Amino acid sequence: MRSHLLNDRTAEHYRRSVTEGVERVAAQLVATKSPFSGVTVDALAPRIERIDLDQPLGDTAAVLDELEEVYLRDAVYFHHPRYVAHLNCPVVIPAVLGEAVLSAVNSSLDTWDQSAGGTLIERKLVDWTAGRIGLGPAADGVFTSGGTQSNLQALLLAREEAKPGPDGTVSLDRLRIFASEMSHFSVQKSAKLLGLGPDAVVCVPVDQAKRMRTVSLARELERCRRDGLVPMAVVATAGTTDFGSIDPLPEIAELCARFGAWMHVDAAYGCGLLASPTRRALLTGIERADSVTVDYHKSFFQPVSSSALLVRDAAALRHATYHAEYLNPRRMVAERIPNQVDKSLQTTRRFDALKLWTTLRVMGADGVGQLFDEVCDLAAEGWRMLAADPRYDVVVEPVLSTLVFRYVPAAVTDPAEIDRANLYARKALFASGDAVVAGTKAGGRHYLKFTLLNPETTAADLAAVLDLIAGHAEQYLGESLDRAS
Repeated sequence: MRSHLLNDRTAEHYRRSVTEGVERVAAQLVATKSPFSGVTVDALAPRIERIDLDQPLGDTAAVLDELEEVYLRDAVYFHHPRYVAHLNCPVVIPAVLGEAVLSAVNSSLDTWDQSAGGTLIERKLVDWTAGRIGLGPAADGVFTSGGTQSNLQALLLAREEAKPGPDGTVSLDRLRIFASEMSHFSVQKSAKLLGLGPDAVVCVPVDQAKRMRTVSLARELERCRRDGLVPMAVVATAGTTDFGSIDPLPEIAELCARFGAWMHVDAAYGCGLLASPTRRALLTGIERADSVTVDYHKSFFQPVSSSALLVRDAAALRHATYHAEYLNPRRMVAERIPNQVDKSLQTTRRFDALKLWTTLRVMGADGVGQLFDEVCDLAAEGWRMLAADPRYDVVVEPVLSTLVFRYVPAAVTDPAEIDRANLYARKALFASGDAVVAGTKAGGRHYLKFTLLNPETTAADLAAVLDLIAGHAEQYLGESLDRAS
């Protein structure tokens, strides 16, 4: 039986199958009472292992029944108000509509002759985002798979644009990237992929608010120059993964201009501020960047994946350009045929821009920005709650929507034991399925983390999760005391 869309009969099969699937997922979403079932790897793996992929079920309903057993029933549901772990967001309905359309049509955004209007829609959204950032009339960009790819491409452009050292040459082992100790791990990963030396990334200390210390950055840039090294790039973070902190962008821009370094802003998390009706000023200085990473699938409430890299000077994207006669021959440039593959590290690429397009056309930028404002307001309320709760130590007051904290029992003073209690509480909470929180380290100690990206989450949800954490931690400490005696 042919399953692709060729005629009226298969079109009707498509309608029926998709409707059946949507109804099944919708029912599961409504029925979900917790963010996770608590299923273990050992319990779930055998269900999947016993499936023979060479024996198709041949029926949509049967496949959906099986999917409930091996996936839907035990999925981690980001839309649940007590999922407060990683930078995952519930998705807005217009974006889900866009996802359904782009998957069915299946355009590939590498060349014009595979996408037509899709290319122009992506370009329009790139221009819109660059305008929101303030990059100027020569700006351009391309959609990517996520922040890691955007950061990699940005640093590739920075490497190729790096100014020669004192001897007039640029050697990879002399290039240096400066990023705060709170920057995303993809900075180090990108440096390795780009063939830079093991000392290529210089970690700059942060202040009490977890923002890059520009005095320290200036000192490191001076040392770089003094040692005959080349300051290839400075990566400023606008929304660190753990703390949501925003580096001092205007001061970093001044230092980049003085030392001739490429300024990249990783705004994968903080890009929601571009649409915020009240908090846009937090990104002041981003308009001076040479490149910017944005992840719409974080703070624009889009399905994965929906991200982009923006650059101040479109000409810089030439470093990702290669021509193939069977795809994008050089003559197409003269013919002004818009091929997005000329700007991208990817070739075949989904029309992920459509999700953002449908969202903006239904909700508008203010509608998206108001949702992000709501989670930032909730984080501020959560901060006040934690600061007033003697059971918890909270690290910094949030700028965006993350809270890093840990349970600190009054009767226990051993930091290692408190670490173990917090690790246990997180693991036990996940196993229960009642809530999902993240974990990290601060000052060498284990902490827990709320990442708030669900406007449906309330202060009452946060209070309930804090009580659950305390209960699990107390249970661990009680059992630990029993073992010791």
